[in-house]
Amino acid sequence: MLGVSKRVEELRFSEIRKFIPYSDGAKAKGVQVHHLNIGQPDIKTPEEFISAIKNFDEEIVKYEDSQGNKDLIDAFVKYYESINIDIDKEDVYITNGGSEAILYALLTICDLGDSVIVPEPYYTNYNTMAKMAGVDIISFRTYREDGFRIKSKEDIINSIKDNTKAIMITNPSNPTGVVYTKEEIRMISDIAKEKDLFIISDEVYREFVYDDFKFTSFMDMKDILDRVIIIDSISKRYSACGARIGALICKNRNVTENFMKMCQARLSVSSLDQVGAANLINVPKSYIEEVRIEYEKRRNILYEGLCDIPGVHCEKPSGAFYIIAKLPIDNSDDFTKWMLKDFQYNNKTVMVTPAEGFYTTEGLGKDEVRLSYCINSQDLKESMLILKKALEEYNKLRK
Repeated sequence: MLGVSKRVEELRFSEIRKFIPYSDGAKAKGVQVHHLNIGQPDIKTPEEFISAIKNFDEEIVKYEDSQGNKDLIDAFVKYYESINIDIDKEDVYITNGGSEAILYALLTICDLGDSVIVPEPYYTNYNTMAKMAGVDIISFRTYREDGFRIKSKEDIINSIKDNTKAIMITNPSNPTGVVYTKEEIRMISDIAKEKDLFIISDEVYREFVYDDFKFTSFMDMKDILDRVIIIDSISKRYSACGARIGALICKNRNVTENFMKMCQARLSVSSLDQVGAANLINVPKSYIEEVRIEYEKRRNILYEGLCDIPGVHCEKPSGAFYIIAKLPIDNSDDFTKWMLKDFQYNNKTVMVTPAEGFYTTEGLGKDEVRLSYCINSQDLKESMLILKKALEEYNKLRK
C-alpha cells in the first residue's frame, strides 16, 4: 500500500501555523483577527531592499554561487564589523532563511541518533528540524518564576549524553524573550569546552534588547570560536521575513567545507532576494534603533495588558518580541480553537500560539500560550481587552 515515511509521520504540524484554517474561517465570516500567534513584523521593509530589486538590470536571473551572493557576503562581514565581531568572507554561507541554516547545521555535525540539548521552552521549529535530521532534542527546564534564566550549570551537564553533539540556544529567546547574561554565555561556553560540544547559537533577534540588558554573542567568547555556529537572518532585523535570506556563520573550516556540500546540493538561494538583502547594509543605524524602541513600547503594552487580566501570569521579557503567558485554562489548544471558531468581541478576536509545542517534557505548556507583539500599539491594547473578555466567557461556559 502506498504510504509516507515514518519520519514525516512523526513530524508535528507547526504550533504557530496549525490554526490558520480556523483564522481564515473567522475572516471569511467577516471577523477581524488580531494575529499574536506569529513573529511577522508589521514594520515597513526598508526601501533599500525594494529599490535594489527594482533596479536589477541583468538580462538573465542566473543561479547564484552556492555559498551566496558575493555582495551579500561582504554586507554580512561589514554588518558584523559594525557590532565588533570579526568574521571573514569564508565564514559566511547564505541560506534559505535561518531555518535552512539550522537544518544544515544539524546535518553537518550530527549523525542519525545523535542529540542536541536546548533550554526548555524553546523555538518549536527546532524540534521539527531535528526530527528531519534524525537528531534527538534533549531539553533542560527553565522556569517562568526565574525569568527563564539558566540557573544551574548542573542542569546542562546532567542533560548531556554520550551522543550529544551540541548545545542549541536562541539569544534573545523565542519564545520567552530572555536575554542571556554574559555570565550565562560564559558558563555555556565553558561547558562546551569541557564536554567537547558545538554551540549552535540562533542570534536573529540580537538587535531587540530592552531596558538595561546587554546582548552578548557566543562570537565574543574568543576561546571557543571553533565550536560556535551562528544562525542569522534578515527576517526580523529588517522586517523581510518573506525574502527568506538567512546565514550560517562559522570559523571552523571542517564545518564550513562540509556545510558547502549541502549548499551545492540545493544549488543556490534566490538571486533576486540576495540582491535586495545585500543593499540592506546601506540602511542607516537609526532605522534599527527606531524599530527597537517601537518594539519596547509594544512589549510594555502587552505585558501590562496581560498583568491586568485575572489569573494570567507572565514574566516581562527583556528581548525579542514574544511573551510566554500562563492562562487560567486547562488546554490552550482548545482555547485557541474556541476563540477562532466560537468567540468574537465587537466582531473581533485574537489568535495566539499554544505553548505545548515549545516543550519536550510531557504535559508542560498546556495552560500557556506564546504571544507576539508584532502588531501596532492600538491593536495590541484592543487584543488584551478581547483576550480578557474571551477568558471570562470561556471559563463561564466550563463551570
